[in-house]
Amino acid sequence: MFQWNFGDIMDGLATVLPQDAPAYIHGDRVITQGQADRRSNNLARALIKRGAQPGDKVAFYMHNRPEYCETLAACFKGRLVHVNVNYRYTPDEVFYIFDNSDAQTVVYGREFRDNINQIRDRLTKVKTFVEVGEGAPFSESFETLCETGDGSPLGIDRSPDDMLFIYTGGTTGMPKGVMWTQNDLRQITLSAARALGPVPETLDELITTTKEIGPGGLSVIAPPLMHGTGLLTAVAAMLSGGAVITLEQLHFNPVEMLEAIHRWKATSLTIVGDPFARPIAEALEREPGKYDLSSVQRVTSSGVMWSIEVKRTLLKHMPQAILGDAFSSSEALGLGTSLMTAAGEIQTAKFALGDRARVFDENDQPVLPGSGLRGLVAVGQPNPVGYYKDPEKTARTFRVIDGHRYSIPGDWCVVEADGTLTLLGRGNACINTAGEKVFPEEVEEALKTHPDVEDALVVGLPDPKWGQSVTGVVRLYPGKSLDESGLIHHVRQHLAPYKSPKRIVAGDVNLRAPNGKADYKSATSFAQSVLGG
Repeated sequence: MFQWNFGDIMDGLATVLPQDAPAYIHGDRVITQGQADRRSNNLARALIKRGAQPGDKVAFYMHNRPEYCETLAACFKGRLVHVNVNYRYTPDEVFYIFDNSDAQTVVYGREFRDNINQIRDRLTKVKTFVEVGEGAPFSESFETLCETGDGSPLGIDRSPDDMLFIYTGGTTGMPKGVMWTQNDLRQITLSAARALGPVPETLDELITTTKEIGPGGLSVIAPPLMHGTGLLTAVAAMLSGGAVITLEQLHFNPVEMLEAIHRWKATSLTIVGDPFARPIAEALEREPGKYDLSSVQRVTSSGVMWSIEVKRTLLKHMPQAILGDAFSSSEALGLGTSLMTAAGEIQTAKFALGDRARVFDENDQPVLPGSGLRGLVAVGQPNPVGYYKDPEKTARTFRVIDGHRYSIPGDWCVVEADGTLTLLGRGNACINTAGEKVFPEEVEEALKTHPDVEDALVVGLPDPKWGQSVTGVVRLYPGKSLDESGLIHHVRQHLAPYKSPKRIVAGDVNLRAPNGKADYKSATSFAQSVLGG
């Protein structure tokens, strides 16, 4: 089997793609394939000249913009490792990612310069700072690095084992770096594509095919590139010779997305479930027929519930599209898929089991279809090497069963008689709110630092906009009364705003089981009884 490397793919495509075809689009700004190739070669060479060596980590700390993709391309070509940084984090949380990943280079947006300044003295491992914007006294100018040099290919030998990191939350709330080899990610992509027909199986075949059929499609990526859904779909577009379209506004605006589709004749869209799809559907219903969506072939979502009612509305306005709901996580790609078209519906949270996926009970025994038993979804190789610098979590998540290595991230389901999955949820109580993972323990600890709070649990309640709404349940010390807005403000002083509870309730509720463990079931029931739903 051919062994793939992303940098080799990009070098190969650059020899046959039209120089004036778009590579990255952001509002009125268009970077062509020729410009993208030249600029990323210059950037890769500049980072290497400043000490970056194969395997060194590059932290990406910026909003969606072409520079994110340009830096990705430079990393692929220079054998450097992408590290995503959630731009909603507080400076201390950002420091944790930089430090835990051993980042050698940090590429950040000008808007985050003050945050960088707050932690820069502690970043002893970082050797190069690159600013997208003006350039600070302590940093290099991104634009200058991209435009300095002849833009020629690097001419270096690369490996299929070159890596890409995806930092994702852990069960304790501390993010962990999921380590993927580029070849394994490519093999998963090809496996899915083979179901639709023949695919290029070698780099030479890919170059020849691209020369014959031309550039790939135009993909609008709505969610943050610093999350797995946006990142991996952007990488797929880049490696097909297509264009990545990012949105200018920092908060999702469905009209901006629809206008981008209309203007550029986008062929694919990437969203994150109802938090994105519902506003799009509402905008289409307000002004039906305003936007030409006939170019859209596929809409892809992952990470959050995507309800059938919203899917129906989208298909009413783009009946030719395929709606693909992926059941995946950063450490387990290909757990299941749900495809819906105008010709056939599929129920919410119902997925077809992926080719590499299996369902096991807690004793590692297969769960039989139609048995009614709950099971954990597992996906076989290729899967990640593990979590960076966390052998214990690696051993828990990546297990060998009957001689096969599986990734088992903790998603519970029931296997129906027809072999499809009905997803039940993540067993570790992770809250998924608008595509962001929020782990209760981290928020609980922040709540419990307030002098009025004796104990606290945090749960996720169903929410039509966010998927799940972060909700705090607290026991107050005797004589104290609930100051909901004050408690929410208190949490925001410690954590990123999206982690703070949308609502907090208080009462004489038992938050602990007899063994002292958190009783999330009781906390959820109490919160629902107070807030309704």
